Amino acid sequence: MKIYNTLTKTVEQFTPNEENTVRMYTCGPTVYHYAHIGNLRTYIFEDILEKGLEYLGYNVLRVMNVTDVGHLENDSDDGEDKMQKGAEREHKSVYEIADFYERAFFKDCESLNIRKPKVVERATKHIDTYIEMIKVLLDKDFAYISNGNVYFDVTKANNYYQLSGKNQDELYVGVRDTVENDKSKRNPQDFGLWFTVSKFSKQEMKWDSPWGVGYPGWHIECSGISYKFLGEYLDIHCGGVDNIFPHHTNEIAQSEGFLGHKWCNYWIHGEHLNDSKGKMSKSNGEFLTIDLLESKGYNPLAYRFFCLQSHYRKVLEFSYDALDAAQKTYDKLRNKIKKLDRTPDLHESKLDYYKERFSDAINNDLNTSSMLTVLYDVLKDNELSDFTKLYLIEDFDKVLSLDLIMDDDEKIISEETESMILKKIEERNLAKKNKDFETADKIRDELFDQGIKLIDSREGTTYEIIEG
Repeated sequence: MKIYNTLTKTVEQFTPNEENTVRMYTCGPTVYHYAHIGNLRTYIFEDILEKGLEYLGYNVLRVMNVTDVGHLENDSDDGEDKMQKGAEREHKSVYEIADFYERAFFKDCESLNIRKPKVVERATKHIDTYIEMIKVLLDKDFAYISNGNVYFDVTKANNYYQLSGKNQDELYVGVRDTVENDKSKRNPQDFGLWFTVSKFSKQEMKWDSPWGVGYPGWHIECSGISYKFLGEYLDIHCGGVDNIFPHHTNEIAQSEGFLGHKWCNYWIHGEHLNDSKGKMSKSNGEFLTIDLLESKGYNPLAYRFFCLQSHYRKVLEFSYDALDAAQKTYDKLRNKIKKLDRTPDLHESKLDYYKERFSDAINNDLNTSSMLTVLYDVLKDNELSDFTKLYLIEDFDKVLSLDLIMDDDEKIISEETESMILKKIEERNLAKKNKDFETADKIRDELFDQGIKLIDSREGTTYEIIEG
């Protein structure tokens, strides 16, 4: 397998530390609000990576954290505690907020066929591990105490700027956005390991430590959980590109300072999902969640399909028009597969050929669009029996996870029926435009009687097949 390594800025041959075993860590959600679909694009690519490695024959041990501990938005102690912000917004305790949004996150993952990692650990369960790591960093002189807080000294780290590819001047303050420099630090880039002195007086989450009552810094939880469950040597660390600096950069510094050797060989990052206004976020325009898409009539797996049509390292722009097209293509694909004859008749002559092509797409830096091309080539191959096509599609879907093999009781529609529905929607839209609501309602009711439910939204009208 060849994969792009952010650490070296090249596509490299992937070689794990142990033969056939991959130790993989992925940064999990901060559970203070719903995940938006931009967040979930990252988890889709990580899911494809895990399943792709398994398809190639690797045993993958994947660990993910859940950030339920209140932490600073940046290292200067002047941002906002997201967990506390969520609690104040909803008049609940931070523990109630964490529990609710963790369950909501994994519900979204289930809707998108994102497999839950083998190990999922809440940050608050491992405070003792962070404290022990910080003690070692202090003993090794990688960290220092100032104004009641413990900081990591980045001047002691080897190749601190390698992952980001930036230099000290470009990353003058080690935080996400422009912030005030913390006067307690020796160097502007130093980052917090443990805070006992905070501007947040209402925090619920605090613990005893050798340095006083406080809470861990922004980065130590991932290093601690990875070390505890994956050991001293990590093969792959994943996340979104916005994690590269400072979060992943600081993870490397503190983990290698603690361990005394190189920690992780491959750093793999997924690009942003943008909308017309730029990077998608919880504060930028409409808060796009899976629940919102479902309320507008979209199948969550149509969004997964939308993401798989593009490469994980390519910025992807979201629009409802693009999602409409993905939904239509996805539905047609499943309808076509549904019509295949399931009579057992396996042709083995070309199985290896197509499976090797699918593996090649995985090996080619996780090229999901090429995986889909192989799938379509199977469907178009007249030399294959329908049963052989179903066999291969089911095999590929172990990675794609698009529920391509439909249950017998799932409804399908012909292209002629779909054309009729779209024509009726156009007629209804014209009637509504002419304020002929009686005709518009009549068209809606007629389609409903045929088992077709129309769904109106600001973006237009879609439909779904229901029991007639």
